[in-house]
Amino acid sequence: MGKFDFVEEVLAEKGAEFFFTGALIQPGKPIVFGRLPKAGGTWTYFFGLPGNPVSTQVCFHLFVAPMLRALAGRVDLAPRFVEATLSEDVKGGARVTRFLPAELVSEWDGVNVRVVGWQGSGDVAANARGNCYAVLPVGVEMFRVGETVRVLLR
Repeated sequence: MGKFDFVEEVLAEKGAEFFFTGALIQPGKPIVFGRLPKAGGTWTYFFGLPGNPVSTQVCFHLFVAPMLRALAGRVDLAPRFVEATLSEDVKGGARVTRFLPAELVSEWDGVNVRVVGWQGSGDVAANARGNCYAVLPVGVEMFRVGETVRVLLR
């Protein structure tokens, strides 16, 4: 995604066909998926994952793991999501769907989620404090305590 990222350029020079380049998510926007031609008319499929650790982990759970499950012949392909109640207010307003490191806690009265304070997709310490990702969709300025949100399980 930066000015020294030549992955897509090199793959294109090798004859890659891209199925998608980028996703409207944060973190993880610069993901790519495609295939490279091999001798005999076959293909090698590939993912190009973002460089920041949290971005890589989010993209793995959303895109790579489902592909690996499909290749293994499994029927449970989709990423694992649950719904939980927010334990505190969370600012929204992003132009993309956000996957924020969070802590999911099961209690007697339900399942709650609290977003972990973090400094961006390179903040592995904050990511390690969480056990899931709170999914904050586009178009909502503020997510209020007590509201239900989707949660991506790790």
